[in-house]
Amino acid sequence: MMFARLPRPPRGLVRGAVYVGALAGLVAMAACSSPSSHFYTLGADGAPAGSAAPVSARTSTAPAWLIEVAPIDVPPQVAKNQLVVQTGPTQVKVLEEERWASLPGDEIRRALSTSLTQQLGTIDVYGTAYADTTPVYRVSMNVQRFESWPGSHALIDAVWSVRAVRGTAVMTCRSVVSEPVSGGYDALVNGHRAALQRIALQVAGAVQAMAAVAPQGKVVGAKGAGFAVPACPSAVAGS
Repeated sequence: MMFARLPRPPRGLVRGAVYVGALAGLVAMAACSSPSSHFYTLGADGAPAGSAAPVSARTSTAPAWLIEVAPIDVPPQVAKNQLVVQTGPTQVKVLEEERWASLPGDEIRRALSTSLTQQLGTIDVYGTAYADTTPVYRVSMNVQRFESWPGSHALIDAVWSVRAVRGTAVMTCRSVVSEPVSGGYDALVNGHRAALQRIALQVAGAVQAMAAVAPQGKVVGAKGAGFAVPACPSAVAGS
């Protein structure tokens, strides 16, 4: 019986197939060994202790006045999705696998807005139309330091202001809050959340003070007759 000999595949083709197979294996191994990213948020879990009930249970009628939380500036070195931690007084480390769910400025604005609306029983109307007859108090914040020291503390140093949208008087204050933290990045993020909640308590007190002296939003200059800009609220205990 005669058998036909099949032609051998070219050596280059065999070598190429082996190379492709090996490369695919390396890619699969790398994918399996690559660390997964973790995402964090400063979103408040609820109203701070001692504050008003959540706004969802208190807005069946239109609030007497509204707030407008403007976009928040943060230092450029931390204005990125990756967590940036301090390794020394003049050194930082950017963590590629530990990330914010959104940019830190957006995280801070969203958490501050949520806390204020819950504490004050009102609505944040930033970017939304509202009636000209309703007083609106604008909250602006510039975060000058946002420091993360793993296993030590989380620090927020912010200058903020409250003013009536249709007025000229402004209350400008500064809050410096440092929260001790244990090890781990969850603890570090929780430290920033607690620090921001304490600042939110101060801001809420300022909004209430501004609304009390000008309940209808008829705010004139600080030198106007019968009007005095309220003093900044005292620091929250423990700051």
